[in-house]
Amino acid sequence: MSLRPSSLTNFQRPIYLWNLMIRDSTNNGFFTETLKIYSSMTHCGVHGNNFTYPLVLKACANLTSIPLGTMLHGHVLKLGFQGDTFVQTGLVDMYSKCSHVECARQVFDEMPQRTVVSWNTMISGYSRVSLMNQALMLLKEMWGLGFEPSSSTFVSVLSGYSNLDSFEFCLQGMSIHCCLIKLGLVYFEVSLTNSLMGMYSQFCQLDEAKEVFYLMVEKSIISWTTIMRGYVRIGHAVEAFSIFNQMQHQSIGMDFVVFLNLISGCIQVRELLLASSVHSLILKCGYDEVDSIENLLITMYAKCGNLSYARRIFDLIIEKSILSWTSMIAGYAHSGHPVEALDLFRMMVKTDIKPNEATVATVLSACADFGSLSMGQEIEEYVFLNGLESDQQVQTSLIHMYSKCGSIKRAREVFERVTDKDLAVWTCMINSYAIHGMGNEAISLFHKMTIVEGLMPDAIVYTSILLACSHSGLVEDGLKYFKSMQNDFGIAPTLEHFTCLVDLLGRVGQLDLALDAIHGMPLEAQAQVWGPLLSACRIHGNVELGELAADKLLDLSAGNSGSYVLMANLYTSLGKWKEAHKIRNLIDDKGLVKECGWSQVEITSRFHSFAVGNQSQAPAL
Repeated sequence: MSLRPSSLTNFQRPIYLWNLMIRDSTNNGFFTETLKIYSSMTHCGVHGNNFTYPLVLKACANLTSIPLGTMLHGHVLKLGFQGDTFVQTGLVDMYSKCSHVECARQVFDEMPQRTVVSWNTMISGYSRVSLMNQALMLLKEMWGLGFEPSSSTFVSVLSGYSNLDSFEFCLQGMSIHCCLIKLGLVYFEVSLTNSLMGMYSQFCQLDEAKEVFYLMVEKSIISWTTIMRGYVRIGHAVEAFSIFNQMQHQSIGMDFVVFLNLISGCIQVRELLLASSVHSLILKCGYDEVDSIENLLITMYAKCGNLSYARRIFDLIIEKSILSWTSMIAGYAHSGHPVEALDLFRMMVKTDIKPNEATVATVLSACADFGSLSMGQEIEEYVFLNGLESDQQVQTSLIHMYSKCGSIKRAREVFERVTDKDLAVWTCMINSYAIHGMGNEAISLFHKMTIVEGLMPDAIVYTSILLACSHSGLVEDGLKYFKSMQNDFGIAPTLEHFTCLVDLLGRVGQLDLALDAIHGMPLEAQAQVWGPLLSACRIHGNVELGELAADKLLDLSAGNSGSYVLMANLYTSLGKWKEAHKIRNLIDDKGLVKECGWSQVEITSRFHSFAVGNQSQAPAL
């Protein structure tokens, strides 16, 4: 009488029944269950075969468990499967997915026979960790030995460029595109063409990505979202919405990735009406309760200037994640509402959710904007109590907070504690010296960073060093760094650099030089630097040049009351009361609103704000 498989005990099951159970659990994604079944099988004295181990190794690879993987490797060696191509390929795949690419290569090199799948697996292993030179060398070797690459080979290679951005790798990607055209694979294999578009999008080559997109014979939802994401990535949200409209006309079904791209586009455009329309579509399609979408919606409304909508979404989330709290806190902090950000942080620490590095960095930014040294010190205590003191994002935020709150000494102490300083840490400390008018200290630190430590400066650190020279009146140094930035490091000046240059020359009365510098700038930069020149004209009493700067400003930003106020202050400082009165009347005639000046003081951990014209007195100390 034959026995049914379900009626057999573990010790009665033959190998093929164990293999069926292992196959079913692996194919259904129950990888932990697969390993439990294998463990039971070995305890019953049943040895795996060349069908068992590829499946068990696949489960181990998906769990990224290198201890279990090496144990399985030992079993494979003990049972003599060194010459089995399928088992050895499974080992290569397991080691690759567990980020042990050297071990994968060792197994690969020792294989007596290889298939196209074996080569693809090893190439994929290199691509997964973005070792693209090794991946391409292996691809050439594979081709030279007569193994023709398949579409999956190139999908693996192209995916390896997802975290790279240098021009060298872009050229490699273009050469792969040429190979695909030569082999006749491109435009017909959807997954391959999507990977090709993704590669071009990663390198911000959207013209090439768009050309690939429109030449595709068949497009999937991934094709549409890839090209949309590419446009959003380079800041061209309008083009992304245009692609979305085309997608709707094609009656392509939408998934949550589409909405992630649309929300990211709204964050760039910052138009509330558009943001509300996207939100309505999300509600209609039922994706409003997806965690990643909820959190992005909070950021979207905050960026569009509607914090009440952002808070409403936050309050409606039943199970708030750390990302939900951080998104709302960041919304307040980055919209100029540090008090609300700090209040929300206090609420958060009373819950079961523990702030992470990003949350703490955001709250420290709010403390810096609010000038709350006492709150900042409390958060630093929290940082030490919760073991976050070694995180560089937190350390950088602490340096920024202390410097903005007036304690440059504490900022330097935090800086000195950082063991492995990256460019952001150095830049933050240099900027701290800059805003405190400590130009020589900033220059000294810059020299230490570039000469002693050998770090390559970027545009941001040059903004800080130029700011330091400006605030300290170090004209020659500032001009030297402005030239060095371009000549020695090939950094093109940005608006921030041009503004620092005009401010630098204006502060020391070199107004003619400042004017010459403005005339040599691109037109889009000129529009932003007349303000610093006008301020310098007021300081040095140059009415003629001030009137020229004011005329340029009023032409460029007629609706900005600040330009009128600057010119009125210039006339007032020289005793030209009629002219000043005339300018101030223009503010009223044009219906412009001048923002009131205000300040605040912290007294016994309480903050008191004072606006111009406010007759109330501060409480006695």
